[in-house]
Amino acid sequence: MNLISLKGIYKIYNVGGEEVRALDGVDLFIKNNEYLSIMGPSGSGKSTMMNMIGCLDSPSSGLYEFGGEKVHVMDDSQLASIRNRKIGFVFQTFNLLPKASALHNVEIPLVYANIKKEKRLKMASNALISVGLGDRMYHRPNELSGGQRQRVAIARALVNKPSIILADEPTGNLDSKSGHEIMKIFDELHSLGNTIILVTHEDEIAKYSNRIVRLLDGKIVSDELVKK
Repeated sequence: MNLISLKGIYKIYNVGGEEVRALDGVDLFIKNNEYLSIMGPSGSGKSTMMNMIGCLDSPSSGLYEFGGEKVHVMDDSQLASIRNRKIGFVFQTFNLLPKASALHNVEIPLVYANIKKEKRLKMASNALISVGLGDRMYHRPNELSGGQRQRVAIARALVNKPSIILADEPTGNLDSKSGHEIMKIFDELHSLGNTIILVTHEDEIAKYSNRIVRLLDGKIVSDELVKK
C-alpha cells in the first residue's frame, strides 16, 4: 500500500506567453517508512515536486493521493488542513521565530491544532529532548548554533507526529560536521518508523537515504535504491 501516489502529474506555468512544464507527466509512489531523496540540478523540477508532495501547490493535471485522500481535488483550506495534520517541514533556513524560545517555536504547530497548553508544552518538550536539546529549551534562536537551530526545526516538524517529514536542503546552511550530525538525526527518525523525503543537490547527503529519485526537465530520469 502506497502512502503517496503521484500519477501523471503535470505542473505547467505560463511565463511571458511561453508554456513551461515544471513537472512533465511524473509518476512517483512512496511507501510508509521509506527514506527517499529527490535530486536534480536547478530548474529540474525538484522544488516544484517538493511543493506538490508538501501540498503547498496543486498540479495542473494528474492524480495525487496521500494516505487515501485525493489531494488533487482539494481547495486551499483542505490543503492547509492536510499540511498541518500530515506533514512536518524542515527548511534550509530553519524558519524559526527569532524572539521565541526553542520550546515556543516547537509548540506552534500544536497551537494551530488546538491542543491545550499543558499537553502542548509536554509534547514540545519531548520533541526537543528527542533531538538532544533538552538543555536548550528556553534559548532563543540567536543563542543557538546553526546545527542546534536545525534541531529545533526538526523537533517542530516531529511534534505533530506527521505521516511524512519533508526536508528541503536541510544541511544547506550548515558546516559539514553539523550537517552530518543532522543527517544522523534523520537516520534515527527513519529507524523509529518515520517516512522521510529529502530534497537535496548534494550526493553526499542523498546517500543517507535508501532511494534516490533524479529529476531533469520536469521528468524522472532515474529511481534507484542506494547500495549500503
